[in-house]
Amino acid sequence: MAIREEPVVLITGCSEGGIGYALARAFAAAGCAVVATARSRGSMRSLEGDSRFLLLELDVLSDESVRGAVDAALDRFGRVDVLVNNAGVHLVAPLAEVPMASFDHVFKTNVYGPMKLIQAVVPHMIVRRKGKIVNVGSISALAPGPWAGVYSASKAAVHALTDTLRLELRSFGISVINVAPGAIKSHLGNASLANYSKMPEWKFYKPFEAAIRSRADLSQGPKSTPAEEFAKKTVALVLKENPPAWFSYGHLSNVLAILYYLPISIRDYFYRRVLKC
Repeated sequence: MAIREEPVVLITGCSEGGIGYALARAFAAAGCAVVATARSRGSMRSLEGDSRFLLLELDVLSDESVRGAVDAALDRFGRVDVLVNNAGVHLVAPLAEVPMASFDHVFKTNVYGPMKLIQAVVPHMIVRRKGKIVNVGSISALAPGPWAGVYSASKAAVHALTDTLRLELRSFGISVINVAPGAIKSHLGNASLANYSKMPEWKFYKPFEAAIRSRADLSQGPKSTPAEEFAKKTVALVLKENPPAWFSYGHLSNVLAILYYLPISIRDYFYRRVLKC
């Protein structure tokens, strides 16, 4: 086991083309040793051969996989200084008809997955009385609209857990940061469309199908913020001695933040006009 002086960062969901991949490269560029993880090592092939990265397969749905990845990181580096919970799935479907198996999968991935990593890493951080946990939520959780209710609810749960963790872990020297991306250019849209193709034919919402389907890649428009830009700014804040508790950045993040503070009637009117519900 080699003890490294540079910060050791473990990131979930690092498949090429996603936010996690951009974060992995940005942390490495900032001088960190990066434990980049994904369900398939092949999805991170472009990082192979770079000594700054330890590439591991990690499925956040599996307790055994989580323990194995954390143990491998500790064996290699002796510690984890920063945990970035980025792995997640998107789902577009009307709540009244969404298959409950799909609902369950989103929460197991987006909510239970991060908690498994946190519970695996925190004991080691507590012993050292030092560490940072970064939970990637979503600005959509501030002002949930139609057609992506399961995803927004899962990210709202992440925000709530992050707020509690920040208070509960502070006494142990552990900082907890809530990162809420706006519309960031990534493979999220393609993955969401792939998930949508597996949905059943809507019984009651068939007239809204075009609007529902368009929500799948709404965040991937021409004005979406490049993942590399988002990652660079996020890494700079996370590596500060006293990082902020909340960071939101990206296209539409200001719009959603404004909607959060507006009367619900105005928010509902906005969504009815824009998302055709």
